[in-house]
Amino acid sequence: MPRPREFEPDVVIDAAMRRFWERGYRATSVEELVKATGIKPGSLYGAFPGGKHALFLASLRRYSELIVPQKLGALDGPAASLAEVRGYFDGLVADLLSPEGRQGCLLVNTAIENSATDDAAAAVVRGHLTRLEERFRAGLTTAARRGELRAGVDPTMVAKGLVATSQGLMVVGKADPDERALRAIVDTAFAGLTP
Repeated sequence: MPRPREFEPDVVIDAAMRRFWERGYRATSVEELVKATGIKPGSLYGAFPGGKHALFLASLRRYSELIVPQKLGALDGPAASLAEVRGYFDGLVADLLSPEGRQGCLLVNTAIENSATDDAAAAVVRGHLTRLEERFRAGLTTAARRGELRAGVDPTMVAKGLVATSQGLMVVGKADPDERALRAIVDTAFAGLTP
């Protein structure tokens, strides 16, 4: 008869998520995960068949469930419009100017480090990018309906551009968190959208 688990999987995933977020996938060893989670290697592999990689994928999904909604904030609401889209970007800049924010986004970090060689991680990242695009498009569509967008602005195409801008902003912010430069990137992305 198998022994009952002596740990909560969500607690383990949260601890692993934070370690992967701080150090990245490749730089995080199994030994570090064991130390961070407080469980033995055998228990880790028993709970997460596939070991480190399975725990990494679980961490990415957990990040999507817990952290991404916090970052989306009001943009995730049904009444989101242009102000909420812009607010999301202003929040990114504020995050990037904080010590914690310099860690960046686990999903963006994963896109850079793993997506070219890890199909499963790339699928999680693509899901995140699709979610962002949908939220931007919904907010811009509401803005167009309210007359907040300049005539002829295509919410779908602008949403795609904003996804690229948001991801680039986070990369630039990790390397050079200069507030003026970050705000200029955001201002440029929103230039010409309003009547």
